[in-house]
Amino acid sequence: MDISFIDKRLEGIYSKVLNNSRLSKEDGIYIYETHDLIGLGQVANHVRRSLHGNKAFYIYNQHLNYTNVCKNRCRFCAYARDRKEKGAYTWSIEEIEKRLLDRIDEPVNELHIVGGLNEDLSFDYFIDLLKTVKKVRPNATIKAFTSVEIDYLSKLAGLSIEQTIQQLKHAGLEMMPGGGAEILNSRIHKELFPRKIGHERWLEIVKAVHKAGIKTNATMLYGHIETIEERVDHLITLRQLQDETNGFSAFIPLAFHSENTKLAHIPPTTAVDDLKNVAAARLMLDNFDHIKAYWVMIGEKLAQVALSFGADDLDGTIIEERITHMAGAKSAVGLTKEQMEDMITKAGFEPVERDSFYHPIKELKDQNG
Repeated sequence: MDISFIDKRLEGIYSKVLNNSRLSKEDGIYIYETHDLIGLGQVANHVRRSLHGNKAFYIYNQHLNYTNVCKNRCRFCAYARDRKEKGAYTWSIEEIEKRLLDRIDEPVNELHIVGGLNEDLSFDYFIDLLKTVKKVRPNATIKAFTSVEIDYLSKLAGLSIEQTIQQLKHAGLEMMPGGGAEILNSRIHKELFPRKIGHERWLEIVKAVHKAGIKTNATMLYGHIETIEERVDHLITLRQLQDETNGFSAFIPLAFHSENTKLAHIPPTTAVDDLKNVAAARLMLDNFDHIKAYWVMIGEKLAQVALSFGADDLDGTIIEERITHMAGAKSAVGLTKEQMEDMITKAGFEPVERDSFYHPIKELKDQNG
């Protein structure tokens, strides 16, 4: 494919891509600095299509944000509440079961479960939560708890990380989301989320989770106080860990929403920045199979464009997502399967409904008669 670049620095990056050569930190910085957005998109799209052709994936999933009570109170979070603060909530196991049963007629294939660090909840609550979800939805994958939650649960239970993972796995945990990484950097950790685990601990826990045979996603929260260099370092750190464990399923760039946070003075990310982050991820993370355009954070329309900038997955129907919407997200609170497929088709791609591990649902149904 011939590409005519406005920014000639992209020619070197494209040459490396064609030769399957790994991009350097300097290449990553060029990607963020370039104003040749179309040229960059074409390079990222080349990689995306070489991996997935014209397919674009999505999943029928439901979010369960079981509590917003959290002792960490990170500066960038609009979701967390103190115990007795107005708007604080915690769902009982019975409430969780009811929420699952309310949608039992829908073909939900994944339950995405994350919440705050609520000191009123015992370790048994989390075991019961997983067992209840598995009982109500035996055929859906449970993707639950960030590394931050795993660290907290191990302390709560008085168990090692490895023992904690095994107990949760036995209760029904099958996969983990990638949240809590934010930017893997000590400066940002100290300034924005000092009570939360730092990047060394995040990496240590992810490594243990992968060793236990549980796949996870990886994320990067961008658009706050981080520098371009810190973004690139974050991507390279994830790439190095993937070389070691091959346990990451997908990478999700997360656009920061500042509304209702202590960083409300920071303007929202731009469409250009959102697309650059998708392209940077696709080009730098050469050992990741999938890059998601998380429509909840960047909006449905831009997510469609992102499919031509390196993304191959729009995540899912995301019924009842709360965390991003508390920070002012203007996207829908959930989309139907038909809306997801319409988004993908109108962007020029072939929609493929998948399970949590990227097996096409149609093929699974065909195999099971």
